Amino acid sequence: MTSTTPGSLHIVCPHCDAVNRLPAARLIEQPTCGKCQKDLFTGQPVDLASARFLKHIERSDIPVLVDFWAPWCGPCRSMAPFYVQAAKTLEPAFRVVKVNTEASPDLGSRFNIRSIPTLALFRKGVEVARQPGAIDANAIIAWARDKARL
Repeated sequence: MTSTTPGSLHIVCPHCDAVNRLPAARLIEQPTCGKCQKDLFTGQPVDLASARFLKHIERSDIPVLVDFWAPWCGPCRSMAPFYVQAAKTLEPAFRVVKVNTEASPDLGSRFNIRSIPTLALFRKGVEVARQPGAIDANAIIAWARDKARL
């Protein structure tokens, strides 16, 4: 992983996957990607599949919150609107993503996902916390913020 200058962060673009380096203070200024010029934060969970997922968790300097889910899962569908609400609050301090385990079974297997929905929090490519089961927006936000302090 490349190093950042003091006070700067690597942020992976949710649109083109370019790695952007920007001062940490600019996170709250609605930064845009240097490559595609789109917003780096949209207030919506980013749907990621295998290759894109790994780049986001490995290259991002902010915590990455992941919802491992499947379209046939009732609790996953009931948690989805809460996850969207949480994304609006957690960004830009977090990258909020979703992984469809049906479309990317390799990721479900690689990260030993045994029940869905499962939230996982990654820092610098390493899983630091996991929460199985559907929870509401306030619980998602509180859990993510608490675990990001580890």
